[in-house]
Amino acid sequence: QVQLVESGGGSVQGGGSLRLSCAVSGYAYVSYFLGWFRQAPGREREGVAAIDSDGSISYADSVEGRFTISQDNAKNTLYLEMNSLKPEDTANYYCAAQVGYGGERRLLAGAYKYWGHGTQVTVSS
Repeated sequence: QVQLVESGGGSVQGGGSLRLSCAVSGYAYVSYFLGWFRQAPGREREGVAAIDSDGSISYADSVEGRFTISQDNAKNTLYLEMNSLKPEDTANYYCAAQVGYGGERRLLAGAYKYWGHGTQVTVSS
């Protein structure tokens, strides 16, 4: 059973930084894609950043240049480094995983089967 556990959320002032982690277990597929999503109250869940097993990466326009997705295969951990945070980045952040190749779908929530429970990020102005 695939399990995803996020950590690293918290409260930070605008302009600050946070690093989110997602520990992935029960996953033994060669081809897969992993993503970070966020959802603010009253809004739809949106893709933030995603990575395929070949290293291909996609970012939402709203975070391009400020957020960096990476993975440590030895630790089975996915990261999201968030810099220059803005109040509009406030949301619950989720990591997700799916078998196969994501490609153009990798920022679409509907493409993922496995989800973590989320970690809250709050950015104050």
